[in-house]
Amino acid sequence: MERSLYNNDADFVATVSSRTGRPNYRRIALGALIALVGIVTIIAGIMLKQPLIGMVGFIVILGGALLALSSPRSGAPADADFGRAPRGKAAAGGGFMDRMNERWDRRQEGDGR
Repeated sequence: MERSLYNNDADFVATVSSRTGRPNYRRIALGALIALVGIVTIIAGIMLKQPLIGMVGFIVILGGALLALSSPRSGAPADADFGRAPRGKAAAGGGFMDRMNERWDRRQEGDGR
């Protein structure tokens, strides 16, 4: 399927493959935590009847959401696993999707297994 898509629409493939593969879960968790602090700040501003504190809380929520949704600026992968050993069969000889793609390719070529 991938080869067929690449042959038919190489520009689309280049556009999609330029995006990072995996989300950065640390960045998402930190952004969610910052947004939670902003919500608490807004509630504190309402309880203390201080609109300025509520506005600061809103800005903190926006900052946390932007942090969680943005991609890293450096050229490093989104969630680099430095020093970790590869996991299971996926690293050794291909994972489930690789096997499915190989089966699909064999069917398209007429092997029929």
